[in-house]
Amino acid sequence: MPSHRETRHLPFRPDQMYDLVADVGRYAEFLPWVIATRVKSDSPTEMVADMVVGFKQLREKFTSLVRKVPGEKIEVEYLDGPLKNLENVWQFASDGQGGCTVDFYVAFTFKNRLFESLAGQYFDRAFRKMVSAFETRAAELYGSSSSSAASAAS
Repeated sequence: MPSHRETRHLPFRPDQMYDLVADVGRYAEFLPWVIATRVKSDSPTEMVADMVVGFKQLREKFTSLVRKVPGEKIEVEYLDGPLKNLENVWQFASDGQGGCTVDFYVAFTFKNRLFESLAGQYFDRAFRKMVSAFETRAAELYGSSSSSAASAAS
């Protein structure tokens, strides 16, 4: 099963990064290969959402249950789509200096062996690009440091 773990130290507060990752409805605005999202239900602790991803002529829809621990953690449970399974966890921790550490983990298995072999070839690079897209989006929304984001929010 392909998997990827990445930890990044960022100049943004944990709650800012949590809010960005929890805002699934806006993923199509900045994430590569995400064509559309639809939030079916949302509460402070759970969300059910569809995401359509695509590359060239290939399009697939995923439905996921997103469990949320505000400001700290997001866990994604796969419900329906082209995968056998999916594990996805985001954790956000303060660095004690106004920034945070973001730990991202994802692992999945496709039902289709062809998709599985294609994913294996591009998996690492694709997820690095996606994590970088979140980082870029955070800089656009919050500025280049958490202190400038705090002053902009005032």
